Amino acid sequence: MNTGLHHAALLVMDVQPGITDRITNKEAYLKKVQFAVDTAHKKNIPVLFVVVGFRQGLPEINANNKSFNAMKNAMPAYMVNPQPVIPMLEQDVLIVKRRVSAFAGSDLEMVLRAKGVQHLILTGIATGGVVLSTLREAADKDYQITVLSDLCADTDEEVHNVLMGKVFPRQAAVIKLEEWLLQTPV
Repeated sequence: MNTGLHHAALLVMDVQPGITDRITNKEAYLKKVQFAVDTAHKKNIPVLFVVVGFRQGLPEINANNKSFNAMKNAMPAYMVNPQPVIPMLEQDVLIVKRRVSAFAGSDLEMVLRAKGVQHLILTGIATGGVVLSTLREAADKDYQITVLSDLCADTDEEVHNVLMGKVFPRQAAVIKLEEWLLQTPV
């Protein structure tokens, strides 16, 4: 399978404090994500870290937004000026989004265009949140998409399995890290 690594970028989404604490096997998951990031660096594949975050006082959260408004009064401090838990290198790009999709309220599309990226390699937490929303929007924007299934996590295993097995394959190549590594030898 050709994943079109030319003009590709690895997106590491919502792998940030607080969110990583929600998943099981956190340390094993982060180790695998770090390995994928290291591989991308070795292959000169741009790495974009996408985090959800808000300004002090949370002016971006509207009362009509059910999910974010429910958290507004108890918004954790890590949501203001957020950083990924995986160390970034100087050439990596930090994208701060204001909603679930990596595209919503961010400059992701501008960065992708500037780098000539046409193929997105998606990883992140949660499968039913940022991965689903970003995949759908990326497909509508005509990006080629690969989802690294074992580098996506969700607190609901059934949701993760249904999305990976039935929904995502309609718009993306869904593969495991090991298969991607075989396609991207270092």
